[in-house]
Amino acid sequence: MLNKLIHTLSSVGKPAELFTSPDGSTVLVLPYGARVLGLFASHSEQNFFWTHPALGAVESAKAFYASEVWHNSGGDRTWLAPEVDFFLPNYPDVSFGGYWQPRQLDPGNYQIVREGKKSVLVNRLNVKSSRFNESVDLEITKSVGPAFNPLRYEPSWKVVSDVAYAGFTLHTTLQLMGSSVEGPLQVGLWDLMQMPHGGELLVSTYRRAEAKLYFGAVGPEDLIISDHLLRYRMRASGEHKLGFRAVDMTGRVGYMYPAGDQTALVVRNFAVNPSGEYVDVPWTETANLGFAGQTCNVNSGLGSFSELEYHVPAIGGGTGSVRSHDVSQVWAFRGAPAKIHAIAKSLLSAEA
Repeated sequence: MLNKLIHTLSSVGKPAELFTSPDGSTVLVLPYGARVLGLFASHSEQNFFWTHPALGAVESAKAFYASEVWHNSGGDRTWLAPEVDFFLPNYPDVSFGGYWQPRQLDPGNYQIVREGKKSVLVNRLNVKSSRFNESVDLEITKSVGPAFNPLRYEPSWKVVSDVAYAGFTLHTTLQLMGSSVEGPLQVGLWDLMQMPHGGELLVSTYRRAEAKLYFGAVGPEDLIISDHLLRYRMRASGEHKLGFRAVDMTGRVGYMYPAGDQTALVVRNFAVNPSGEYVDVPWTETANLGFAGQTCNVNSGLGSFSELEYHVPAIGGGTGSVRSHDVSQVWAFRGAPAKIHAIAKSLLSAEA
C-alpha cells in the first residue's frame, strides 16, 4: 500500500514526502493539506490510518482532486477551533447543510521549508469568525520527528517483541500575525486523526467521566464507562460525535480495531492543561467550554472512518498568548489480539 499510494499521489500532481525514523517507522506526509497520510511499521506496507478510497487508483484520485468537494484525503490533519466560528459561516444557523471547510485552511497553501534535514510545512492564512464578524491572520507550521516505542524499556515488552510498532512526534505551532494580535477572538489548534471504521475508542480518564453528545445518537451498548476508562464502540451508521472534558482526560486516547487476523492499536499521547482555554463548544451551547478531546463516528456518504480528535488551548483574546506550540506522539501497534490488549492495559488503563 505504501508504494502504491506514493505512486498514485505523484501521478496526480500531489507528491508526498517520506520521513523514516531511526527505528524504521515510516511516515507519509502529504503537503497538500499538510496531512500525515500514512504511518507504517518497519518492513510493512500496511497503513495504520484511514485514507480516502479514491486514492486506491490513479484515475479515481485524479477525479477526486479535480472535484469541487472537500478533499478529505485521510490520515491526520490540523484544523482550527472554535468550529462554530470557522466552519459554520451562516451562524447562528447550525444546520449541516451550511457546514463549510474553509479551503484556505484545508487544504490551505502549505509551503515546504527545509531546515537542514528537517522539512517544515508552513501555511499563512486569513480566516473569519462567523459569530464575531472578525478576520484574523494566522500562521500554522507542522513537522514530524521520531517517537520511539514507549514500552521499549519495559520488561513486559520482551513478551510482545514480535508486535509491529510505528510512531512519530508531531510538532504544530499556531501564531497570530499583524493586527490580529490585538483582537478579541480566541483561536485554538484542533487535531483530527482518521482511522478505519468499526473499532473501539479507549479514553484514559482520572475519574468516571461523562461523554457529551454533540450530535447523532449513541446507544448504551456502545458506550461503556468505568472509573478510569471510557470505551466507545464506533460501529454505527450515520454521523455521531462525542466530547470529553479537559479536567477528566489524562492525555492518552487509543483506538483498537481488527486488522485481518491481527489487532491494531493506535494511541495518541498529548498534553492536557485544564487551566488553558479550550474554546471548542457544542454548536448550540456556545458557553459550554472546556472540552479537550472529541471523537466522531462517520459511516455515511462522507465515508467510513473513526476520528480521534484533540484540542490545544487557545491563543489571543485576553489569553496573554499570541503563539502556541503543541507536541504530541502517535504510537501504533499491530499483532496478536491478546498481546495488543496487554499493550492497551499498559499504556491506557488496567481496565482496558
